[in-house]
Amino acid sequence: MVDVLVTNGPWLIAIAAAFGFLMAWGIGANDVANAMGTSVGSNAITIKQAIIIAMIFEFAGAYLAGGEVTSTIRKGIIDSSFFVDSPELLVYGMIGSLLAAGIWLVVASALGWPVSTTHSIVGAIVGFAAVGVSTDSVEWGKVVGIVGSWVITPAISGFIAFTIFQSVQKLIFNTANPLENAKRYVPFYMGLAGFVMSLVTIKKGLKHVGLHFSNGEAYALAFAVAVLVAIGGMIAIRRLKMNPNADHKTQFSNVEKVFAILMVVTACCMAFAHGSNDVANAIGPLAAVVSVVNSGGEISSKAALVWWVLPLGAVGIVLGLAIFGKRVMQTIGKNITHLTPSRGFAAELAAASTVVIASGTGLPISTTQTLVGAVLGVGMARGIAAINIGVVRNIVVSWVVTLPAGAGLSIIFFFMIKGIFS
Repeated sequence: MVDVLVTNGPWLIAIAAAFGFLMAWGIGANDVANAMGTSVGSNAITIKQAIIIAMIFEFAGAYLAGGEVTSTIRKGIIDSSFFVDSPELLVYGMIGSLLAAGIWLVVASALGWPVSTTHSIVGAIVGFAAVGVSTDSVEWGKVVGIVGSWVITPAISGFIAFTIFQSVQKLIFNTANPLENAKRYVPFYMGLAGFVMSLVTIKKGLKHVGLHFSNGEAYALAFAVAVLVAIGGMIAIRRLKMNPNADHKTQFSNVEKVFAILMVVTACCMAFAHGSNDVANAIGPLAAVVSVVNSGGEISSKAALVWWVLPLGAVGIVLGLAIFGKRVMQTIGKNITHLTPSRGFAAELAAASTVVIASGTGLPISTTQTLVGAVLGVGMARGIAAINIGVVRNIVVSWVVTLPAGAGLSIIFFFMIKGIFS
């Protein structure tokens, strides 16, 4: 059956590229809310500004640092040995999975549901492999590990967000002179955000453009960037016109203005981390198709990314966000809990840190759940009454539905594509 790949190779790659682009578009439309929803929801930036920031940093993250997690999604979930005698089944399945996950993401985005792009593609791949090939072809242990990460990552990011927000309260808001303390401590938070972002850039991104650093060099460089960001923050805060003798309420709103500046830093941070982590969901299956077709049916454990695959994913993410991203932003930024810039900052920095940790370990986490967990962590710091339970319930239901929806659609598309090409 390998001759199917030889005769239809260009067609299969073209179809996979089109569906991979649809999947990337869905990631932009749905997941960009993770990067930008908190900034927009806390009124730190407008939707238009959010789209411009996300375009630059999502693209940079996807293009520079997007190669790391790709292989985990592609190789970890199904056992490639089941496809050695019929590699075309893997190609059909990956194409069907991209179409299934892409369609589900577009539907969810239209409804304003922040679902997980990772769930969508994992569900789709598990679906076609279990039904179309063999239940044994699915590495169920890996799937359980990923399901476990869906519980663990919101918990980690919620805890980090809770801690950051409590420290902001203690050091700045609950003091006699919030403004003076903001000037003193905010540069440290800015430095922390700079450190997290530069670390993922150095460790994950630069090796794809041929620059390699040892761990020590990476941490030293990240620390240098953090110091520069902190100094820049100090200068920016000093320039803000504020009256130190104002009453507490005015001081609070002035401190929030300072955090609004910080939100821009963390928004960039989150967009970059998100682009690097989630582009894998679109390009992983596409890279697998290209690799199998180009090698005449040979399934290798590692496939070098063809030059056009990453830019295709990056452009798809950016366009999806610009055209269709507003609805999910509203859900995350406004509807879960009331966000101010200081709360949004705590949530975003926590989520970015969690994504960086996961990216470093190659774990395909869901940035959606990371961010929802972080927003919930900030809400919990103010008490359970601060959280809109109805919205959270809908979000959780949409998460549960995502796996079977992706699986069901991919099974249908797998048999359709198999029927057309066989």
